[in-house]
Amino acid sequence: MTMTDIELAENARDGDRNAFRQLVERHYDSAYRVALRMTGSVPDAEDIAQDVCLALADKLSSFRGTSRFSTWLYRVVVNACRDHHRKRATSDRLHSNYAMVYEFSRADEADDSQRRGWLSDAIADLEPALRETAILVLSEDLNHKEAGEILGCAENTISWRMHEIRKKLKTLVDANHD
Repeated sequence: MTMTDIELAENARDGDRNAFRQLVERHYDSAYRVALRMTGSVPDAEDIAQDVCLALADKLSSFRGTSRFSTWLYRVVVNACRDHHRKRATSDRLHSNYAMVYEFSRADEADDSQRRGWLSDAIADLEPALRETAILVLSEDLNHKEAGEILGCAENTISWRMHEIRKKLKTLVDANHD
């Protein structure tokens, strides 16, 4: 007799490894398909589906059986995809920030120190919160989360500040080229 998803989930939650294995085997393909559709990337979908399966043992405690197991699992996969997207967006922003600062600080051999001096002066002229953020993220190579912890603000606040810093530096560069 085949057990229902709810029965398997209950047994798996109680430590039944065979029930857990059956649950994963039964729903892995669906989790992967949803992740693939949401990310558009085979490697990302594989990573997300595997991560969801690895975390499933802990997450089963939140499954109450008030909906179908597959509905609950889809929510778990969608949330994992959202988390993945947020992490990727944060990583992309960091790379973009570093690339922009690198572009600002990169110079020909002849005027390298002049450009570095310009960047230091530009950062020194920023309002204190932006200056502190620039120093921690750009000079000390801290990520946004670490800088936020040090400055007592959210990671998103650091991301916003870095956006503002990029805008201000770009405005200064554009003004110097006119």
